[in-house]
Amino acid sequence: MIAKLQCVVLDCADVAQLSRFYQSLLGGEVNRPDPRWSLGAHWATLHSGNGFVLAFQRVEDHRPPQWPSPDRPQQFHLDLGVEDLDQAQEDVLARGATLLDDGDGKRSWRIFADPAGHPFCLVRD
Repeated sequence: MIAKLQCVVLDCADVAQLSRFYQSLLGGEVNRPDPRWSLGAHWATLHSGNGFVLAFQRVEDHRPPQWPSPDRPQQFHLDLGVEDLDQAQEDVLARGATLLDDGDGKRSWRIFADPAGHPFCLVRD
């Protein structure tokens, strides 16, 4: 095992609106302070009562998915918590991931693509 799932991140145009929507469905607390994420106009979280976290990421010119159209596919990515970011990077690359953005070594996360091209982040716990 390299990582543990921290949250599922949904792209959207309005993070406040979408986080409140899911709160109305699932309960929980919107934007509870958490050292793993910076909250703001471009990022919100929903901590559910069972410990699961949904996160919402603002995307400029967001085009909502239109299921089942492949022209407008579903949009989300996984944040995977790791203790050692450098070691985890080495491990995921060895398994077929592609590094998309290393953050110039100045961030606590790095962005990769899985072998099918889906993005995911390794985030330092």
